[in-house]
Amino acid sequence: MDVQKISLKEKIGYGFGDAASSMFWKIFGMYSLFFYTDVFGITAAAAGTMFLVARLWDSFFDVFVGIISDRTKSRYGKYRPFLLWFAIPFAVMGAVTFFAPDFSQSGKLVYAYITYSLMMIVYSLINVPYASLLGAISSDPKERNSLSSYRMSFAFIGSFVTFMLLQPMIDFFSKTFGGHGAVHAVKSGMSTSPIGWVMGVGSIGIICVILFLFCFSWTKERVVQIESEENVTVKKDLKNLFHNAPWWILVATGLAALLFNAVRDSVAIYFFRDYVKSSYKMTGTGWNMTTIYFLVGQAANLIGVMIAPSVSAKYGKKRTYMIAILIAGILSTGFYFIPNDITWILAFQFVISLFAGYVLPLLWSMFADIVDHQELITGRRATGLIFSSSSMSQKLGWALGSAMSGWILAVFKYVPDAAQQSSQTLFGEHIMISLMPAVCCVLAFVGMLFYPLSDKRVKEISEELEVKRANSKA
Repeated sequence: MDVQKISLKEKIGYGFGDAASSMFWKIFGMYSLFFYTDVFGITAAAAGTMFLVARLWDSFFDVFVGIISDRTKSRYGKYRPFLLWFAIPFAVMGAVTFFAPDFSQSGKLVYAYITYSLMMIVYSLINVPYASLLGAISSDPKERNSLSSYRMSFAFIGSFVTFMLLQPMIDFFSKTFGGHGAVHAVKSGMSTSPIGWVMGVGSIGIICVILFLFCFSWTKERVVQIESEENVTVKKDLKNLFHNAPWWILVATGLAALLFNAVRDSVAIYFFRDYVKSSYKMTGTGWNMTTIYFLVGQAANLIGVMIAPSVSAKYGKKRTYMIAILIAGILSTGFYFIPNDITWILAFQFVISLFAGYVLPLLWSMFADIVDHQELITGRRATGLIFSSSSMSQKLGWALGSAMSGWILAVFKYVPDAAQQSSQTLFGEHIMISLMPAVCCVLAFVGMLFYPLSDKRVKEISEELEVKRANSKA
């Protein structure tokens, strides 16, 4: 296949897909634990266990979706149709998940397990094919690196939009439809009015549907299988994958990097309400300090994503990844020792997030390199299966991170919606936003030491595949 220049419109269209995914992912990653403990009304330990159970089995469901999408045949391609089919169910399930019914404790747990699990299934059905689309749009490593950068840039833009809109919308809907008690909750901090949450998340869902449809319309699949796919079994695809050493290393490294984000993000609301004790709200926006903290982080992430391609082009993906994750870990350790002062907290949030922003676009681009690596060795381009594994590591990271957050809060005696938490609880929240993420960074750094696909080797693989594709046409 001849290398084709990907237009700006198509890169933006591809980016819209992750903007939509990220808008919901940030809601689930940063707000769901608070929702389940202080709005929905279950304990932190129960919420943590639910996160682990639901996301653990759903992580392996991603592999099933990857296998199915690899074998999908339609006039739209293998992966794009899923964006069309599941955009609306994605938004609907999001709103249903953040609905808080007036059930007993056991009834609430059953509802939470069912709706959260269904939401993760729908997320897999749209996000795994979307991620796989990166390997089907272009075979050129540079174009894929550019696409990955656009993807992550728009992901952070989507997150930024969520942080700008969600909390003010929850407050607005709570005041408008929630009654006097809801007005008091809004004034005292992050709203705990159930009607505000379901309507706020539902509104974000409508935006997601529009973005997914643009992604479907503006992208095109170009990379096709070199050889006939006859007699290719799922068992053989899985066997090839399990013998792919770079894949194992990247999954483990990605898992550690995502644990860093999951633990740090999920405790932020508690940290600001209980440890920092900030009741500040920005005039004209209604943003509280937690929202401002998230916005500063997303802005810094976006800068990191935009810089990452040029830095990695000069120093290589592996080296850039390792340096960035190591600096993020050092700064996270420093976060524990800074004064309880908003200026210090926001300054460290910015620089930590800046270096963390380098990591994810490089990670996704490396998974595309692994697709080529496996195709060269086996003759089989199992794009969906390999990219599903990246989604699997993402979900496992968030599952473990969210579960650990809930369990650790319970260990440190967190009391939902209490006016004052104990010194033990405050200490737990403090280490969860600083030292625990630092440990995850060290694990990610060590894992990347063993990653064998240098930029030079990736280029050689791409050139060898181009020769094979040319010969297959002859």
